[in-house]
Amino acid sequence: MPAPVPHPHSPSGGASFGDRRAGRPRRQDPGASSPEPRPAPPAEPNAAADDDAATAAAATGSPHPATDALLSRWAQALINARAGGEGPDPLPYGENLLARWAEPHRRYHTTDHLIAVLNRVDELAHHADDPDAVRLAAWFHDAVYLPDRSTNEERSARLAERALPEAGVPPETTAEVARLVRLTVEHDPAERDHNGQVLCDADLAVLAGGPQEYAVYAAAVRAEYAFVPDDAFRAGRADVLRQLLGREHLFGTPAGQTRWERVARRNLATELELLSA
Repeated sequence: MPAPVPHPHSPSGGASFGDRRAGRPRRQDPGASSPEPRPAPPAEPNAAADDDAATAAAATGSPHPATDALLSRWAQALINARAGGEGPDPLPYGENLLARWAEPHRRYHTTDHLIAVLNRVDELAHHADDPDAVRLAAWFHDAVYLPDRSTNEERSARLAERALPEAGVPPETTAEVARLVRLTVEHDPAERDHNGQVLCDADLAVLAGGPQEYAVYAAAVRAEYAFVPDDAFRAGRADVLRQLLGREHLFGTPAGQTRWERVARRNLATELELLSA
């Protein structure tokens, strides 16, 4: 969801993206931000550290129950995006991405968030011009995520630009995936940007959850920003909520506007009232 994001440079030592294992045994090929205040970023970490941190995260935790299903979804989207072209085994790429989504510092931008966005993309896929590009963008949109950084989207987009050509995805599709990832900085796609509307609506759909679901979401965002003092967090969060409420539409797809707009606005207004109390 709306959150800052970085660029992983090429891994050190000439290793490819796919060479970074996620702490899981090799498998056979089976063939898917939240508005928050943005603290000032410290110096950027190097890319090799990003990859090593992702690998270590997966090696120290138990696999998500949906891991196998997610890897199948990843492989299918990647194979579809190759448009009949050849490429390496999709699995190491999916494992690397899942390791990133499983990093221990994440509280909202987790594997569960990835699943939710992928599911919403599937629901809205009929509106997209290239549903598989949108699915790949969902996988990458928070692949690099450190809450104290302001360049997460950019670093995630560059990760896609590095990984996807290596994985056999054509240049035009890679460029579209990276463009979509960068679009999640503002979540404000153009009127005829159907791919962008689907990705942004899928990412913002959490705003339209029921009261309990929304409360869990808001608490998870606060937990990710635990290093921010309460007063600063409340002020920054309230500013983001006001900006969202000031938009003519939160959602760009017809389905999103019909199903989620009213509830999302009610949830945002309620949270803003609580923050301002």
